[in-house]
Amino acid sequence: MPDRTDHQRPKITKELTIGELSERSGVAASALRFYERQGLIYSRRTSGNQRRYHRTTLRRVAFIRAAQSVGMPLDCVGHVLAMLPPDAELTRDFWVGVSEHWQKEVNERIAKMERMRDRFTECIGCGCLSFEQCTLVNPDDVLAEQGPGPRRLLNP
Repeated sequence: MPDRTDHQRPKITKELTIGELSERSGVAASALRFYERQGLIYSRRTSGNQRRYHRTTLRRVAFIRAAQSVGMPLDCVGHVLAMLPPDAELTRDFWVGVSEHWQKEVNERIAKMERMRDRFTECIGCGCLSFEQCTLVNPDDVLAEQGPGPRRLLNP
């Protein structure tokens, strides 16, 4: 078996085109452009106005997708990413810090989902699904005094 020479090794570049980033991350180029508009990822522009992403952007995109998959809103993701320089590598220590930072948010989301599960069951029994008109869940629409929206689902 012949030895591999330097010219046969795949070239590892510091920067990726949007197509390369899309292919490597599995995220559509349109989503990458959206993430960039939201300030979640960054690129530099070449003299031909083409985007070039630092290699560390691969981990940022993976982090964004992982956070989205568990229901974290992009504004929460952006908040923690904004604490880092644009080309900073995301490390295990970063993830531990984010996990601690998001613990309260995650617990609040869980509590809200449990309230929705428990209180929707009460209403489905009658079939009307109207919190304004339901005499069992909201007699005389007393919850309207607390403001718009699904008050029983939003408040503990």
